[in-house]
Amino acid sequence: MSGDVDEVLRAIAEPRRRAILRLVAAEELPAGRIAEHFEVTRSAVSQHLQVLKDAGLIIERRDGTKRIYRASEDALQQLREVVESLWQESMTRVRASIEGDEAGTRDEKAAG
Repeated sequence: MSGDVDEVLRAIAEPRRRAILRLVAAEELPAGRIAEHFEVTRSAVSQHLQVLKDAGLIIERRDGTKRIYRASEDALQQLREVVESLWQESMTRVRASIEGDEAGTRDEKAAG
């Protein structure tokens, strides 16, 4: 990911940008075809594409006058690793909390 994690997470926080990312993850598409999927102006779609590009999530290439977009597989893999790491940390805290609660319950029963 060329962008930092916060920038990437801000970029995908917006539902239309996530939808655009899904589209270009499936296939390389020109900006006009991407815009056809949304009920917003092409200018708005272009702004979303720019945010995704700035975050390093999509790659743009030119074909004549067309701009063609595709998802950056490397960036998506790195994003997946970040999310999995956050998930693991969260599950570790939940597990520790549950185990602590169970230990406290056992101690209360033993003392009671």
